[in-house]
Amino acid sequence: MLGQETSGPANLASAFPRYEQTFPVLTTEEIARMRHFGEERHYKSGEALFETGKVGPGLFVVLSGHVAISHHDGLGRVTPIIDQGPGQFLAEIGQLSERAALVDGHAEGDVTTLLLSPAKLRALMVAEADLGERIMRALILRRVNLIRGGAGGPVLIGPGNSAGVIRLQGFLSRNGYPHHLLCPHVDADAADVIARYRPLPEELPLVVVPDGTVLRNPRESELARAIGMVRAVATDKVYDVAVVGSGPAGLSTAVYAASEGLSVAVCDTRAFGGQAGASARIENYLGFPTGISGHALMARAFNQAQKFGAEIMIPTEVKSLDCSRADGVFGLTLENGDVVRSRAIVIASGARYRRPEIENLADYEGRGVWYWASPIEASLCARQQVVLVGGGNSAGQAAVFLSGHASKVQMVIRGGGLGASMSRYLIERIEAAPNIELIFNAEVVGLEGAKESSLERVRWRSRLAPEEMRFDARNLFLFVGADPATGWLEGCGVKVDRAGFVVTGASNGAAAATSALQTSVPGVFAVGDVRSGSVKRVGGAIGEGAAVVAALHGYLNDSARPSL
Repeated sequence: MLGQETSGPANLASAFPRYEQTFPVLTTEEIARMRHFGEERHYKSGEALFETGKVGPGLFVVLSGHVAISHHDGLGRVTPIIDQGPGQFLAEIGQLSERAALVDGHAEGDVTTLLLSPAKLRALMVAEADLGERIMRALILRRVNLIRGGAGGPVLIGPGNSAGVIRLQGFLSRNGYPHHLLCPHVDADAADVIARYRPLPEELPLVVVPDGTVLRNPRESELARAIGMVRAVATDKVYDVAVVGSGPAGLSTAVYAASEGLSVAVCDTRAFGGQAGASARIENYLGFPTGISGHALMARAFNQAQKFGAEIMIPTEVKSLDCSRADGVFGLTLENGDVVRSRAIVIASGARYRRPEIENLADYEGRGVWYWASPIEASLCARQQVVLVGGGNSAGQAAVFLSGHASKVQMVIRGGGLGASMSRYLIERIEAAPNIELIFNAEVVGLEGAKESSLERVRWRSRLAPEEMRFDARNLFLFVGADPATGWLEGCGVKVDRAGFVVTGASNGAAAATSALQTSVPGVFAVGDVRSGSVKRVGGAIGEGAAVVAALHGYLNDSARPSL
């Protein structure tokens, strides 16, 4: 859609779906209401208001003149996007949290604007609900258009089915970040970059960031730093609450705590949404009768948390928790050695995908073995036979989703039925799908394929007979449960059960008045899948995230009182 000729209203409408909502024109009265939150800025012809890869100053309302919005990538290619005039505003969702701009904005002639800093923009959205709703919708739709057009982010250069490409595409997609993939066999610019840098096979893909820097098959954290996804930790700041994990429970905590005035930091190793974010479709969550993808639901919560001012740090790995409170606060030590300081902690780190005992499993992870089923993985399975292991709701959702892409889904279930582990609506949908085959009392035992290549065959056997059998399959999906992500809690005194889940409430032997979500360490709470005894459902996790905020208020109020 980006880069099309957009000179007339008809062309604009065709280039940008929902154009009127994406690029609304504010009334004189609405602009007057916004003046309380901003200040006038003037720009001469050709001057940049914001530039790709640099932190944008906030939201601009054009009072007079015109601003040309364009996109440039690290290969030096410039693409016009749209022209904005009086009454229109310039920003996208990243400006809520002071992230790097994804596009360029240059004055065409002299321009006068009203500039709202990110903090003032968030204040406007809360104070002016109807106006804030229009602006928020536009910011989200603009990001959607950038993602659809592949504009504003890094360029990935390499074959689309390589493990590195799939890994980085998944990371960027899960975080709602625009990017573009170029195949060197098709695109001349991509071929030139390959010829210039001569990468080894294990160094693919090359990633070209907007400033022209070229990375060789980078780690997610390296890529995030290069494109401005993460910022340096403010070492002198003390948050009211730091949340570890941005799944349903963590984002729920962030939304409710930030909306009630608490300062909130959220850390997550990979992407917002947790395991729920990878669900193809959630149909039993209250209020969505037609269902909603896990990513769409979690993206709404992610944007909502930013609207209320929660500071979300992704990707940021927490290595340890210091509960000594030598200076009166907790400390989260990050992978790079930085420390996030907070008066209270909420553990929402969820669980990590379980890796079953399957011969050669590690050799094919990212090359045919997957622990989630997104559109990226589904595209690799078009008209192919795939194998899926698992009998829970996540496995059922994935099987139904993949059946719309694969020629056949062989569903391997360790038990003798699905009734005890899967919702009835999913069982009925699976039974009605002509290309899903259920194989009960069975297990996958080994994987085969050419060395350093992709998966070719899956070995399995019945639990009722010793003989091994084989499926010819290039993709294996594993949905066999998860283990709690609590290794970072070692040594801080937080009690866990035998399986490693965090123990809360009366199970700690605390007084009855203690919050049901408080751990054995006062001021440290646990919510969602990581908590011992939780129901392991999206709705339950969101409910616990909301409920813990009341306990946070109680703890923070008590800790603020002077001792007598």
